[in-house]
Amino acid sequence: MNYISSYTQSLNAVKWSNRVAISAALVFALFLYGCSNDKLQVSAPVVQTLPVISVNNSSEITFLEYPASIEGAVDLEIRPQVSGSLDQIYVNEGALVTKGQSLFKINELPFKEDLNNAKALLQSANAAALNAQLEVDKLTPLVANKVVSDFQLKSAKAAHQMAMASVEQAKAGVAAAKINLGYTLITAPVTGYVGRLPKKQGSLVSSSDPIPLTQLSDAHEVHVYFSLGEDDFISFNEKYPGKTVAERIKNIPGVSLLLADNTIYPNQGKVDMIDGQFDKQTGSITLRATFANKGAVLRSGNTGKIRLSLTHQNALAVPQESTIEIQDKVFVFSVDKNNKVTKQPITVLGASGTNYLIKDGLKSGDRIVFKGMESLKDGDAIKPEEKKNLTAINISK
Repeated sequence: MNYISSYTQSLNAVKWSNRVAISAALVFALFLYGCSNDKLQVSAPVVQTLPVISVNNSSEITFLEYPASIEGAVDLEIRPQVSGSLDQIYVNEGALVTKGQSLFKINELPFKEDLNNAKALLQSANAAALNAQLEVDKLTPLVANKVVSDFQLKSAKAAHQMAMASVEQAKAGVAAAKINLGYTLITAPVTGYVGRLPKKQGSLVSSSDPIPLTQLSDAHEVHVYFSLGEDDFISFNEKYPGKTVAERIKNIPGVSLLLADNTIYPNQGKVDMIDGQFDKQTGSITLRATFANKGAVLRSGNTGKIRLSLTHQNALAVPQESTIEIQDKVFVFSVDKNNKVTKQPITVLGASGTNYLIKDGLKSGDRIVFKGMESLKDGDAIKPEEKKNLTAINISK
């Protein structure tokens, strides 16, 4: 019994020692965890290093672009003025012709016969007038000697007047026949380029044909037409000084033409016409700019865009990459004197190259985060990156 009792006491002592050791280990582990947690709580937050630029006043140019259609200075439909068979075609499609050059020839034989007939009628009328004059000359002395009555002389003079009227009518017939004969040769009314030739030699043509013989375009200069909506037209009138339309047109600077392949036409144009009224269906008003077209690079029917430039004095420009857009609103992160950032809404006036022109929200001398603002929020502190190439951003036009 004594042996068993001693063994039991020894076993209990070992268990007690193990419990004490485990408890001590747990206490030590909790102590270490508490110490490490205290260090996390008191550690300072990480401050981002970000590039910052200053916003300053400068003179900037913005551009407005409008779809445009191009027409020659003169675009004509060439139509026959008399009916007949098309005997000759003297030009090819796309050819450059000069004013007065022959284009088409209509069979002239019927018109020559009409002219001969008109001439014969004129001769007959002249003979009748001569005969009436002889009758008057015969009766005049007889009436003076009271051989015949005065009534017969008056009748003879009336017949003579009718004969003379017939002569004039016959002369008009001859002139009309000559004109119609001249219409059989169709010439170019202006210098320009020939369009398509839908009619072939031998075709019957008429002035009532729905399709013209061809189209002729004088493109030594071209007219470019574009339209402004009501809001744009109001702004347009406010941008350019002048009390009248003519004065404002004079103050509009030269405009550029952006071609279909997005290249700039080398010659600048001049706005020289503003329509007198708005189109009720589209709610827009048409303007015209004229461009010189040396070398005939542009043709009637081309399309493009008119680019209007506008100079802004003392404008504030910020790079587009320094902005963020949220629900159709544009923001920048401004930096205060303590290097803390604030999400600042701005009003964009327009674009100049890769930059926005600012109307409201910033003033000259303000600092903004240039890039890397994706994870920023209001009140964050940053470390500005002092780099000269970031404080003087090149504003491209």
